[in-house]
Amino acid sequence: MPGTIVAMGGGGFSMEPRNPLLDRFVLSLARSRNPRVAFVGTASGDSPLYAARFLRAFRRFRCRPSVLSLFQPPPGDLGDFVRAQDVLYVGGGNTRNLLVLWRDRGLDRLLRAAWRDDAVLAGISAGSICWFEEGLSDSVKAGTLRPLPCLGFLPGSNCPHYDGEPLRRPLYRRLVGSGRMLPGLAADDG
Repeated sequence: MPGTIVAMGGGGFSMEPRNPLLDRFVLSLARSRNPRVAFVGTASGDSPLYAARFLRAFRRFRCRPSVLSLFQPPPGDLGDFVRAQDVLYVGGGNTRNLLVLWRDRGLDRLLRAAWRDDAVLAGISAGSICWFEEGLSDSVKAGTLRPLPCLGFLPGSNCPHYDGEPLRRPLYRRLVGSGRMLPGLAADDG
C-alpha cells in the first residue's frame, strides 16, 4: 500500500517559520519515531539558502534532516539515498523545471517507488502540484497561470496558494468548471 502524500498550498518552515504545525504534522506521519527526512529543493534550483532554512527548522524536531540536491547529489547511489528516507519534503519554485530534472535523473521513478514502500511525500507549492495529474502553475511563463501536466501519482489537479494569490481562485474555478482542467484539490497557504 502506498505511503502518504501531503500537498500543501503554502506554509511550513519556508513561509511560516514561527508556526511549525504543518511540519510537525508531516513528521507525525512517518513510519519511524526518529524519521529520516530529506529536503528536495529542485524547484528552487537547489537554493543553498532554502536548504539551510530547512535544516535550521527541522533540526529542532526529533528527526534526521538532510538535503537531496540534484546539482550536488549525495555520494553513492541516488536510489539508495531516496529509499533510506522516511519523508521526502519538496520545496516550492518552478514546477516545470522540477519535472524536467526529475525525469532526466530518474528521480520521478525513485520517488514513486519510495511512496509505494510507505514513505511520506510532502511539499508546498511546486512540491504540492508535482504529485497530481496536473496543476495550476506559472512555471511555463512567469506571471501567467496555466495548467501544467505533472507526475500523476494522485488523480486530478492541484492549485496551491488558493487564498494567497488573488488570481488563482477564480481562474482555477473557471478552468475546472469549463472542463479545461481536471477537478482536484485547491490548497490555501498555511
